[in-house]
Amino acid sequence: MTSDNEKKSAPYSPKINLFGHDQFRQCMRTAHDLGGEDVHEPIEMEEKGETKEWMSNTYVTCECLAWRGVWNTVEKHRRHVDLGTKQYLELPYYGRWILTAARVLVDKEHVTLTELMNKMEEVKNRL
Repeated sequence: MTSDNEKKSAPYSPKINLFGHDQFRQCMRTAHDLGGEDVHEPIEMEEKGETKEWMSNTYVTCECLAWRGVWNTVEKHRRHVDLGTKQYLELPYYGRWILTAARVLVDKEHVTLTELMNKMEEVKNRL
């Protein structure tokens, strides 16, 4: 026999079989998740080249954002993954870092998008 509370909450309980296993897997996949995929060609390993100044500056900026409490390691990595497969795979490693840093600053209202775009234009003109 069910109680009145169970009857009230039952319609709102999650349905485990809402969609099939394959659909669930696709929804949960992230761009860098290659586990279980059929890979038909070997992945080429590349030697890490010389670290460019913008890469070092990006790393330091992201570490300072963490130090100041703007984000933490988990959020940083999650935001990289949330870029979507196309951007994740097309951007260089530190390109993902700087894009996600910019997004978190705007999302958390530390800067406005207009302020960020104006500063980017200022830096372009300076260089």
